[in-house]
Amino acid sequence: TEDDITKMLAATTHIGSENSEVTMEQYVYKKRNEGTNIINLKKTWEKLMLAARAVAAVENPADVFVVASRTYAQRACLKFARYIGATPIAGRFTPGAFTNQIQAAFREPRLLVVSDPRTDHQPVTEASYANIPIVSFCNIDSPTKFVDIAVPCNNKSPHSIGLMWWFLAREVLRLRGMISRDTQWDVMPDLFFYRDPEEADKEERERSEAAAEAKIDIAPAKEEWGGEAEEWAPEPAAAAAAMGGAGAPGAPAAMGAPVPAVAAPAAPASFQVNDDWASQTENTDWAAQSGAGGDQWGGSANQW
Repeated sequence: TEDDITKMLAATTHIGSENSEVTMEQYVYKKRNEGTNIINLKKTWEKLMLAARAVAAVENPADVFVVASRTYAQRACLKFARYIGATPIAGRFTPGAFTNQIQAAFREPRLLVVSDPRTDHQPVTEASYANIPIVSFCNIDSPTKFVDIAVPCNNKSPHSIGLMWWFLAREVLRLRGMISRDTQWDVMPDLFFYRDPEEADKEERERSEAAAEAKIDIAPAKEEWGGEAEEWAPEPAAAAAAMGGAGAPGAPAAMGAPVPAVAAPAAPASFQVNDDWASQTENTDWAAQSGAGGDQWGGSANQW
């Protein structure tokens, strides 16, 4: 559609390289004065639909292997594999994964999709040994040896290669009948674009700072809880008097406990709650206290 072509133009999918491979010259629309090749987007779209039909024709989606060695294509590769159900190989490809059966990482894919045949030359070569069909996103200067379906596009731009993976995933889902052609796919192409970790950390930091500022603005004023000590801890004598007053003669006799039992535990008059600790008359001489009770440790010596 026109909207899809607009996305491709905005992502510079049509901008090719200055150098050109002989087998890729058929996809060149024209050449700019400065030497840059312009890719024919009509042929790009036709080859993209063909590649989507090849991916959708595989019965088991896990048998489709998607490979991306370059950093800016790895996120798109992982997202494509998640939505399609394919098996991703993002990052370094272990040599012999398609040919060496002794390896623990040995795999037998039915179809291989690569983001750049020059960077991913190792999986392309091994797939040719195992007769595995290969779909590849190719620039004008990309080698097409062993590539069965070459989708011409700008595979050097993070936005362009991410958009092409998004188009391929959407078309495969449409061919499988999982999404309708009448409605837009709810997954945005931005999810497939490469994000610089430093920029992502910076955005996360700014977002957290903004959230912290907003939280400070709307935070309620704290209540003052620091009162005087007398307000929290009434004097023991007053508390005992209050407890003693509970057994007044006017109270019914069926309530229970006798009055002397409630008023019995009275606090010593020598200690009073006061903020001025120095004015307390309690004896804090521990040495004198331990000396006074020194005879009560072991009992009589005759008991041994």
